Amino acid sequence: MEKSETVINHTCVIIPTYNNGGTVADVVARALQQTPHVIVVNDGSYDDTLSALQPFDIILVSYDRNRGKGHALKQGFRKARELGFRYAVTLDADGQHFPEDIPLLLEVCLKYPQALIVGVRNLTEDNMPRGNTFANRFSNFWFCIQTLRRVADTQSGFRLYPLSRMKDWWIVSSRYEAELGLLVLAAWLDVEICQTDVRVHYPPQHERVTHFRPGLDFARISVLNTLLCVGALFFYLPKLLVYNLPRSLWFRLKEWQRCFLSARSANTKPDGM
Repeated sequence: MEKSETVINHTCVIIPTYNNGGTVADVVARALQQTPHVIVVNDGSYDDTLSALQPFDIILVSYDRNRGKGHALKQGFRKARELGFRYAVTLDADGQHFPEDIPLLLEVCLKYPQALIVGVRNLTEDNMPRGNTFANRFSNFWFCIQTLRRVADTQSGFRLYPLSRMKDWWIVSSRYEAELGLLVLAAWLDVEICQTDVRVHYPPQHERVTHFRPGLDFARISVLNTLLCVGALFFYLPKLLVYNLPRSLWFRLKEWQRCFLSARSANTKPDGM
């Protein structure tokens, strides 16, 4: 019990928000029921987000110009370290994540205190956008190629980060794709990655607020994946050859083979394509 309380007391919740005035208050209120340590990063919102946050006793990081989720996460991590926290749980402000599931990540943290923990969503959930399902499968496949590891939901923003292991330069982009790059670099630099199932809520299409720009953001993700593949070829694989011969490399190559076989057998296109 004492160990559990120690982890909770050294954990904060970081909620990046950009024009989520209709949902952020509910997310913050529910997060505060799990921990009093909530950091909200206002990424240049121009709606009523700041007004919605006024009633809450939170730590607010705010700036006037929208700079993207990657930049918001970097600011949140810096503030968390400044305040002495050891762990940070990240939540989206759009209401898709359940703050009530934070204890699930903390439970894994107790067993693996140096791990980055990913909350895995049910990608077959009702109202799950078809484009999201395709994008996640696409991202999962390339993550496996780039790291020789498998993660079931590489695009999940519901994560627990061990702040002592995370470096600012790991956030290689200021935008949406930053979380993918961060996960890949963590894998390359030997951070253990654990997973646990979490719930997800997607409102009906007419109620949904999203800042994902399918054409531009998918192009940015593709560019990042290209760069990460080059990095895997010239950094990660040589690193495995030097430091992990021969058993670990054989295991990783078998993982890579399974990724290809899985991709061949799965339908990775959205319906209708």
